[in-house]
Amino acid sequence: MFDTIKFDKGNVKMVAHRGVSGIETENTALAFVAAGNRSYFGIETDVHVTSDGGFVIMHDSMTGRVAEIDVEIEKTDLKELRKIRLKDREDGAVRNDIRIPELDDYVKICKRYGKIGVLEIKTPFKEQELKDMVTIIEKRDYLKSIIFISFHLENLLALRRILPEMQKLQFLCGELSDETIGVLIKNHIDIDIHYPTLLSHPEYMAKFKEGGVEVNAWTCDNVIDAGLLKDMGVDYITSNILE
Repeated sequence: MFDTIKFDKGNVKMVAHRGVSGIETENTALAFVAAGNRSYFGIETDVHVTSDGGFVIMHDSMTGRVAEIDVEIEKTDLKELRKIRLKDREDGAVRNDIRIPELDDYVKICKRYGKIGVLEIKTPFKEQELKDMVTIIEKRDYLKSIIFISFHLENLLALRRILPEMQKLQFLCGELSDETIGVLIKNHIDIDIHYPTLLSHPEYMAKFKEGGVEVNAWTCDNVIDAGLLKDMGVDYITSNILE
């Protein structure tokens, strides 16, 4: 039986990457429920816009890596995407019972299990798309339990205009400049940084802490490295398998 790998996390908040993707097919209800039934603080996932303005959960812009057919999400409508069957994580067999979730499915599971949603906006969204996304989450009365993350800083700056300052936002990145750190501090945006970069640049932590920036480190599946991150004082670690 597959299970997560436990480590002495101390006060670090653990985030399940694409759900518990080390056990179940990534970004599916199965992976989210697996996280819900464990000690994770949060459940991370990825959201795309469909051709007709729907919101679905998947990492890639194309479905082929995890699904029975390969289509582009932004050029396919929600109804057609929902028909597509996904593959089992272990043997790659197509399963009738695993489908592409909608955003609302993910939020519902996070709320049911009392987990923080860590929602990555995969592409540059139009401002109205961001507002529509927020509305779906608000209908579940779960907005304050969502952390929005994105590699596209413009998404986060737009969300900061749309949402109150207390809404948690995290900028996904590898390398960082002092200028970008300044923009994040000014706009009350936290950081979600590639963990090997952080281990290579421990001086970043002092800048983050001085600016009141919370730090999430992605995606660490190594117990020794996770211990180093904990000792550095990161606030969150995102992992496929560590708990």
